[in-house]
Amino acid sequence: MSQRLNAFAQSPALFKKFVEFGMLLKSASIEPSILGLIEIRASQINGCGFCLDMHVKEAKIRGEGELRLHHVAIWRESTEFSPRERACLAWTEALTTLGAHGVPDDIYERVRGELSEKEISDLSFAIMAINGWNRLNVGFRTVPGSADKAYGLDKANFS
Repeated sequence: MSQRLNAFAQSPALFKKFVEFGMLLKSASIEPSILGLIEIRASQINGCGFCLDMHVKEAKIRGEGELRLHHVAIWRESTEFSPRERACLAWTEALTTLGAHGVPDDIYERVRGELSEKEISDLSFAIMAINGWNRLNVGFRTVPGSADKAYGLDKANFS
């Protein structure tokens, strides 16, 4: 696989603003471990190898357990996730794969039972961001692992 084009080099001002938006999310009300889980899950759904590779490595560097990383794809069947994490993963799937009739009430009620309105809003912006990154990287075939050194992801020590 080779990259089609480097959108970030072609549109540096837009890239800079999107990165700034992502940096704001780091100070949002959602804990970093959950942000990592939703980035992984959305990237799995969207088939974004670059983002999936990146966010798994980031999670490992933050100390996320390897079994939990393997279980993100099967979070419904796994006993590894808290009710709060499950609600966030359900919300991620609902916003990533919008159905013809939008987000079902039961999923909204589930997330509302675990998160405050501010947290739901912050989580939704985080889901919007990862879906945007996924679409750029899938569209332009960004090669997984190609930015590891630049982003410090070589510290994940995957071999």
